[in-house]
Amino acid sequence: MSQYKAPLRDLEYVRHELLNVDAFHASNPQWSEITNDLSNAILEECAKFCENVIAPLNSVGDQQGCTLKDGQVKTPDGFKEAYQQFVEGGWPALDGTEEFGGQGLPKTLVLAATEMTGTANWAWSMYPGLSNGACHTIAEHGTDEQKETYLHKLTEGSWTGTMCLTEPHCGSDLGLLRTKAEPNNDGSYSISGTKIFISSGDHDMAENIVHIVLARLPDAPKGTKGISLFIIPKFNVNADGSVGERNAVECGSLEHKMGIHGNATCVMNFDGAKGYLIGPENRGLNCMFTFMNIARIGTAIQGLAHAELSYQNSLAYAEERLAMRSLSGAKAPDKAADPIIVHPDVRRMLLTQKAFSEGGRMMIYYMALLSDLSAQAKDSEEKEGYENLLATLTPIAKAFMTETGFEAANLGLQIFGGHGYIQEWGMEQNVRDSRIAMLYEGTTGIQSLDLLGRKIIMTGGKLLQDLINPISKFCDNTDSEEMAEFIDPLKTLLAEWQTLTEKIGASAMNNADEVNAACVDYLMYSGYVLYAFMFARSAKISKAKLAEGTTEQEFYDAKVYLARFYFQRLLPRTASLAITMTSGVKNLLDDAVNPF
Repeated sequence: MSQYKAPLRDLEYVRHELLNVDAFHASNPQWSEITNDLSNAILEECAKFCENVIAPLNSVGDQQGCTLKDGQVKTPDGFKEAYQQFVEGGWPALDGTEEFGGQGLPKTLVLAATEMTGTANWAWSMYPGLSNGACHTIAEHGTDEQKETYLHKLTEGSWTGTMCLTEPHCGSDLGLLRTKAEPNNDGSYSISGTKIFISSGDHDMAENIVHIVLARLPDAPKGTKGISLFIIPKFNVNADGSVGERNAVECGSLEHKMGIHGNATCVMNFDGAKGYLIGPENRGLNCMFTFMNIARIGTAIQGLAHAELSYQNSLAYAEERLAMRSLSGAKAPDKAADPIIVHPDVRRMLLTQKAFSEGGRMMIYYMALLSDLSAQAKDSEEKEGYENLLATLTPIAKAFMTETGFEAANLGLQIFGGHGYIQEWGMEQNVRDSRIAMLYEGTTGIQSLDLLGRKIIMTGGKLLQDLINPISKFCDNTDSEEMAEFIDPLKTLLAEWQTLTEKIGASAMNNADEVNAACVDYLMYSGYVLYAFMFARSAKISKAKLAEGTTEQEFYDAKVYLARFYFQRLLPRTASLAITMTSGVKNLLDDAVNPF
């Protein structure tokens, strides 16, 4: 069974030292009372819940899974009780608006709690996690009546939410969607169709489940421009807000899947279920992007979670496991063999795990800060600037962090050797659980096409320049001999990033398939460069701390060392990516040759 210890010191470092969220909070009346001490106290309590309550259930959920009997899903032993404890502690309300019972805390604090619950037990964390997206979708696009009906219960956690997009014949291409919505005389709609792969689609942890569902109205235009969005509760809601009769929606079956066994992945059948339109007719996909973008950031955190869990357990194992002697001489001569942590190749794997975990953490909280800055923006122009940065970063974070999280999970299994391949240690579960993250909420390929095609090329490179500008400014303000090992390669990569973009864009003018051929390598390249920015910032801060004198020398030494490892061992991957992304589409698609 894997073990989890919340990385509270690193959370504090990223939020308070790297991003200086205290200064931002102090300058905003809404959050001026959220001091370092208060936020740390909140996270310490969350850590206790994660370490002591849900982390022990991680293997239970994997081994037991969910069951379906008489149309009702039962979650693994302990899940329901843990959720009730979660609700009683007020944790679902961290992110909600105060108008509907939420605490309205900043994203930099909320996502720290999300990281901890996800790392402790990803399958369990998905139940409350999807409710967050449902809340934001209704809050942004729902009517006042819909907000009053659903947001209080969703915010407090007594009801949960889901996102229902995928159908048996369509996944990423939602233009093929067939679920139908027929208008009723009372202003509601009758929804019929089948949705698959619905996470948390049914369970026994909350008294009601609010499904956010895409469907087509009669005579709607074909394709994505004819999709509308609906609220469909598992139980209809009475006029006084209480739970009423069962709606015509049920879980038809549970998917038998590779990982995240503790979460109920359902086939949901809507058989004339009563639903309510959210937002304008035929603009459902636009409204659903509110939910989808939140889910994509949540899935990026999943990549971080699996990297962190893998690293923590691999490190503990490597410090205890004895095997062979160091090639440079015995390091533990009083023992039968040396701990495997002394072997450079094992250290390579551990440091790679740690770099992907800490790099992901810096990236996520940087995005969280941008979200908070957007919420507190002084005018529409400033708000648009932050939102554009977030829009560009979201596909990179979702795809890059899940790809590297999966790599880190696999390295964990590798470090454990044969023991990693068996169930006892939890490493094979971590690999299985992490694999889905590169698929749901848009595959790596879909995210990459969104980044390069829609966000970069279709804006004429403007959004890329917006992304590069703060990094260039950091480099200009940090151009010292002491930081040259980080700043010089970062500057070179920023220039190359722009050159590569222009080259691909020029090729795409002759053949649009060039974008699809290059996009995944382009996204991965972008991710490595962004992590380099984060590690350079970390190195600068840590070097300054060491120079002024600190009682935590070992902590800051490790930060500089990890940054150096990243620049020397992982960042060079950009060189091969630059070659492959510009090698052209013809080695993949040539009308004159059938390579299959």
